[in-house]
Amino acid sequence: MAATSQTTPPDLLLRGGHVIDPGNGIDGTADVLLAEGRVAAVGPDLPARGVDRVLDVAGHYVTPGIIDMHAHVFHTHRRSRLSLDPHVQTFSAGVTTVVDAGTSGWRDLADFKAEVIDRARIRVLAYVNIVGSGMLGPWEHDVREMRPRLAAAAAEDFGDVVVGIKTAHYWDFRAGLPFDAEHPPWAAVDAALEAGDRCGLPVMVDFWPILPERPYPELILEKLRPGDIHTHVFAQQFPVNDADGKVEEHLWRARERGVIFDLGHGAASFWFRNAAPAIAQGFVPDSISTDLHTGNVNGPVFDMLTTMNKVINLGVPLADVVARSTVAPAREINRPELGTLSPGAEADVAVMALDTGTFGFVDCGGVRVDGSERLRCVLTVRAGEIVYNPDGLGLPLAGRSVAGRRGE
Repeated sequence: MAATSQTTPPDLLLRGGHVIDPGNGIDGTADVLLAEGRVAAVGPDLPARGVDRVLDVAGHYVTPGIIDMHAHVFHTHRRSRLSLDPHVQTFSAGVTTVVDAGTSGWRDLADFKAEVIDRARIRVLAYVNIVGSGMLGPWEHDVREMRPRLAAAAAEDFGDVVVGIKTAHYWDFRAGLPFDAEHPPWAAVDAALEAGDRCGLPVMVDFWPILPERPYPELILEKLRPGDIHTHVFAQQFPVNDADGKVEEHLWRARERGVIFDLGHGAASFWFRNAAPAIAQGFVPDSISTDLHTGNVNGPVFDMLTTMNKVINLGVPLADVVARSTVAPAREINRPELGTLSPGAEADVAVMALDTGTFGFVDCGGVRVDGSERLRCVLTVRAGEIVYNPDGLGLPLAGRSVAGRRGE
């Protein structure tokens, strides 16, 4: 993947912030020293001698760079009406790693890497769609396009950026005719699982629609393997809570089996009526992600921080939300070197303010939740380089004559 700069960035000391680094059990005031594009040290009162740049971030939270493990960024693809440039609404939300969730398949993964991944300043990783041409089109429902051997081979050929296999958007496209031997109900899931077995990677499943021929409990209790990921867990179609408002037993049992539940907000897949009761009972998504694309970037998703803020204001503590946006997705995509401020890790850092007041947050059904806290990104560092700094932290103040000039 592309480096953020051709030269080594200057050393940077972030002084006095509240560091939340769940992977290392850090939750308190500390300094963070970045040197040669990597984390050099985290601790109290680190020496500033010889450091090129020192920023006072007291009163702010300092976290590992945020990982959005479900988005769509293959924006150069001729069929991808869905995708955004990977720099849209990412650095501004503290995101330093974005994972494309199957926009490309085994047929066009090489194009995705050459056209987007290798040119990006942000780190871009990918799931390979089990369908050769990826998303979106009628070919997603063509069983002949679901080629486990080819998908696994593509994953292995591009192992530096591929984190898993993706399946989505499979149903009977023939005007409602019943499933049959040529178009079996579990074809897409089974093919993805076979590909995952072949290349030793997890599978992410976007499961729609739920039909009698392929019930949801069977997906999470029988089909998915430990480490496989069900995204869109709080979508309207899933049986999350029973008639009495209790979390369905199949969800608890699947979690015990090791199935991962990812938020995957999307344009239609985060409903407070499912999420609020479940979270109140302790069923919190294992990871938080946006499913960011052209259809939701202006609402209801907006960005990763807005999604995190919704979870915070549904009652999940800040440190837990950070964990589900850093170390947890890093573990789920088998990239343990990410989502951490461990010395030697690439210097991906987010600095955020936690504003207090009254804020509204909207779900996919047009329902609002009011909350009292809202994270706001004030600085993002990618591989040691400051890539987002809207308030100009550490920059010299303009002189009075400059500040007073107009019309220039």
